[in-house]
Amino acid sequence: MNKKLFSSEQVLTFLFDNNIVSLDDVQERMYQDKKKEIIKKYESDIWQGKDGRWRIYVPDQTKKSGRRMIAKTSKETLYEYLIKYDEHTTQEKISHDITVEDFYPIWIEYKKLHTTASTYITRLDSDWKSFYLSSELAKMKIKDINKLTLDQWAHKLISKYKMTRKKYTNMQTIIRQMLDYAVDLGIIPHNPMLNLKIDKKMFQTEKKKSDATQVFTDEEKARIIELAWQDYHNQTKVYLLSPLALIFQFLTGLRIGELCTVKYEDIESKDYIHIQRMLRRDTGEVVPHTKTDSGDRYVYLINEAKHIIQIAKECQENLHVDCGGYIFSINGKPLTERCIIDLLKKYCKNENILYRSSHKVRKTYGSNLLNNGICVNTVRRLLGHTDERTTLKYYCYDTNTDTQTKTLIENALNIS
Repeated sequence: MNKKLFSSEQVLTFLFDNNIVSLDDVQERMYQDKKKEIIKKYESDIWQGKDGRWRIYVPDQTKKSGRRMIAKTSKETLYEYLIKYDEHTTQEKISHDITVEDFYPIWIEYKKLHTTASTYITRLDSDWKSFYLSSELAKMKIKDINKLTLDQWAHKLISKYKMTRKKYTNMQTIIRQMLDYAVDLGIIPHNPMLNLKIDKKMFQTEKKKSDATQVFTDEEKARIIELAWQDYHNQTKVYLLSPLALIFQFLTGLRIGELCTVKYEDIESKDYIHIQRMLRRDTGEVVPHTKTDSGDRYVYLINEAKHIIQIAKECQENLHVDCGGYIFSINGKPLTERCIIDLLKKYCKNENILYRSSHKVRKTYGSNLLNNGICVNTVRRLLGHTDERTTLKYYCYDTNTDTQTKTLIENALNIS
């Protein structure tokens, strides 16, 4: 028999469910074990007074003598008090001595309870390893951190890593929220991070990235889409419908995790598709929500996008496959992100096009809309952004070639 087949939690559940052991028995055993520790630790300091009560002195810094007397009517009652006292003082000592490095795993578990975005936790872990783990701050006790400590630490990091304001804001989230949590737990009375101010002149200017690295030109997009159609008709891919999915992303601007999980049931009217779920990159789990609350949205389907959906459906019917309701599936499971990413890499390589990630397909979609006069608020809504500043700052690029741009400028400024 393989004894490692079941976890400790499964074994305990089995024992309780089958009345092999009761919770009361376990608690009694734990109490007796703890009582033995207390007797060993305090027995020599316990005495019985003339009134029959059992007494002991315990440390108390609020008293002039530095101690206070505890008296109980029975020895057993005194033991019960000392068990609670010991647990409390142990916890106090842990809280008093805990370092930033020791506190991080406690805080990150707390943080996981308050977010559904696993990629956010991944980013926090990455920033922790990059900016905190090997720093002097990580070794400091939480109670010893003050404004000056944080000021020196922050300015050193800003200088060392030439941080932009955005990079600094993301990085400092960890210590700021850790200290907030420490306040809630009573470890410290207030958060010294709240008083820290950084002069904006300290930050590197955040330069907007070049168009050529952020979006596909109209010409490049057309060549990639042509290769995708060829792949689909030639049935050269294991994931038969993934070329259609890539084309669909160019036409809808979906995040790749959303693209993998779109279903026929999401088409709630003939012109719109409801984006309401995504594939988690780290676990492969399909979750019933998008990256943000604003990400739950309705995206307009142009005729070509509707055509893609119809072709996918006909292909599934001809193959007699169970697609599980997914538009681009032939095995009842959502597409994996990898199969779409691999296609995009292949097409870029074949056409000698600079590779940009699948996210840049989404940026291309947003830029196409903005460049063709679609209201920025509409583009924001279609992309699932909360703030139009995000749309304009990160999704507004020129998708024309240099030659096309020059021609447009000539025509715009031509006075003849």
